[in-house]
Amino acid sequence: MSGKEGSGGFRKRKHDNYPHGQRREEKENVNPPSALMKSFKSFQLELDTRHDKYERLVKLSRDITIESKRTIFLLHRFTSAPNGEEILSESEVKLDAVRQKIKQVAQELIGEDMYQFHRAISPGLQEYVEAVSFQYFIKTRSLISVEEINKQLIFTAEDREETTNMTSNCHDKQPCRWSLKVTPVDYLLGVADLTGELMRLCISSVGNGDIDTPFELSQFLRQIYDGFTFIGNTGPYEVSKKLYTLKQSLAKVENACYTLKVRGSEIPKHMLADVFSTKTELIDQEEGLP
Repeated sequence: MSGKEGSGGFRKRKHDNYPHGQRREEKENVNPPSALMKSFKSFQLELDTRHDKYERLVKLSRDITIESKRTIFLLHRFTSAPNGEEILSESEVKLDAVRQKIKQVAQELIGEDMYQFHRAISPGLQEYVEAVSFQYFIKTRSLISVEEINKQLIFTAEDREETTNMTSNCHDKQPCRWSLKVTPVDYLLGVADLTGELMRLCISSVGNGDIDTPFELSQFLRQIYDGFTFIGNTGPYEVSKKLYTLKQSLAKVENACYTLKVRGSEIPKHMLADVFSTKTELIDQEEGLP
């Protein structure tokens, strides 16, 4: 065994005698920043900036989802409230607050490709579509179009201070304008979720003695279901996945209409909601739903 070898039989490297920190400093001095290193530094900065923006959009999407759900819960009180106009007015105030959140999303996406951040904002947009379409149905008994939704998501700002460092296209005494478009997929997924809220509206309407609403909802849900069946398996995976839930909501509403038509005169009005709730639970058990 030579003298350069240790007790373990391994040759000792000559740079092992230097501290680790000293070797790193010498390495940095030997390799000054090159053009390649500068390029990678710029890539790192770009990726960090994009990641931070993605996280901000995720937080905004969560806020949009929470406020939209609160609006939906409020609108469910429309059938039992003595003054429904107050409920609609309060829901409009809440939806305006949601649009202010969407406005912040639009500001974050200035100069960016929206589809690169679509997964971050899609859940919030779907919940917003569900809330605004639910309110629109209560008002007009019809389905809001994606064009009408996008018209509400066009924002302007007269004050330039609101958009400082957000865009270079704004000039003094000139309004800024930006918008955020709901994609067709987000619109379809939001409408599919709307059917569940309409099913709950049907049950609560019967409990309040409203016999006509379930039949209106049954026809409306049947039209939506027919529209989704035309898409079938050709659309996105999420849409076909929602189709099963939509079918269950339609079945529950049709079951309620059947009970009203056949046994409506036998069951007191104050007991109809309990009967429907029991049958809904039986349907869920038969279908294996939680």
